[in-house]
Amino acid sequence: MNEGAFGKGTTLGIVLIGALAFVTVLYWLGTGGGAANNGGGHAAGRGLNGYAGLAAMLEADGVTVQRARSKDALKQPGLLVLTPPAEAKGSDIAEIIAARRTIGPTLVVAPKWAAFPDFASPLTKRGWTRIGGTQPPEWKGYHDDISIGFVNGPAHGWAGSGVFADLHGPLPDGSKVLTGTGAGLEALVTTPDGHVLAGYLSGDGSNPVLERWIGMARHKDADPDEEDAAGAFTQSFPVVLVFEPDLLDNWGLADKQTGLMARRLIFAAAGGHPETVTFDLTLNGLGASRNLLSLAFEPPFLAATLCFLMALLAAGWRSFNRFGPPRAAAREIPLGKTVLVRNTAGLIRRAGRVRLIAGPYADAARERLVHALGLPRGRPPEETDAAIDRLQSRLDRTGPRWSELAARLTAARRVTDVVQRAAALQRLERDLTE
Repeated sequence: MNEGAFGKGTTLGIVLIGALAFVTVLYWLGTGGGAANNGGGHAAGRGLNGYAGLAAMLEADGVTVQRARSKDALKQPGLLVLTPPAEAKGSDIAEIIAARRTIGPTLVVAPKWAAFPDFASPLTKRGWTRIGGTQPPEWKGYHDDISIGFVNGPAHGWAGSGVFADLHGPLPDGSKVLTGTGAGLEALVTTPDGHVLAGYLSGDGSNPVLERWIGMARHKDADPDEEDAAGAFTQSFPVVLVFEPDLLDNWGLADKQTGLMARRLIFAAAGGHPETVTFDLTLNGLGASRNLLSLAFEPPFLAATLCFLMALLAAGWRSFNRFGPPRAAAREIPLGKTVLVRNTAGLIRRAGRVRLIAGPYADAARERLVHALGLPRGRPPEETDAAIDRLQSRLDRTGPRWSELAARLTAARRVTDVVQRAAALQRLERDLTE
């Protein structure tokens, strides 16, 4: 046996590697949820329909951008940006927004493009997409009083409203432009002919910066980029609805003017210069379970974790500190005649043929006595037994005669009888040869 292969150093290394792999699995289970850059219309998507460009622009502007992959992360203060897919449930969107009414503002971007990963060229990077048509939202259960549809005819870009009416820019595809209509909808961005591309419901909460945007406040020359009015929010935060996703997605932000307008829109929705903007990924199927590693060190699981760690330390200490001398290991298969005899005896016992060895054992004992006592060889068994009996008489040995014991052993059939009579014959053989 190779003792070096099981040394303390090797064993400790194996244990540490296993523990590290276990901790890694726990962390991976909590931070998983699938590949984020999968070509979807969300903040991690780098395709035409994604919003990774908007998130990167905000980060470059000093804003802390979070990409939420759990429901708890959606309850953080600051602006929340929802980019649900067309097949999302309206009730899920309404539930998220209702929970944030007293936490912070929300901006909802409607989907439009049906995109799929682009594998046409070997130079294509992961996450790039091709547009395969349009797929407007069907969010039944969320603001059913607002209608979303395509503008009839080409739309010649976008234009700001209110005090920002001088802002304007192009759209990537003016033939397919989403617009929204509904009672109380205040326009923030429109087409040149007045179709609402982005807005908010005036009776659905108050935001002074948005009101300045559309010219409702006294200081109509205020710039939402510069003035922070977050403290002036009412108890109910408003929701900004962006019907045309090309105002904020990667395809639209390829234009500088659209990028500047998107920045102003985000800042206005947040009530000024935001410290944190959270982009939701859960509605896009990228949610992840809570991190099991951090959960193990939080109450009420902390006590159980500490007990488990102490038990591991105690078991490790006992494993590396031996009590008493090591026990010498015996061979699994011993050498010599003993093994052969033991194996043969076991085979005969399992086969139930012990009675068959009674006669051969008596013959073998007789031959040993012939050799030990110097008796003539080759005589019949009866003459040899008679000679052994005469010798037994001259030596004044008491007890049954040799011939009697040999005959009784040969006639034995039961296992107990064979064992007892063979032992008696062996004792007499030992007495005659001593």
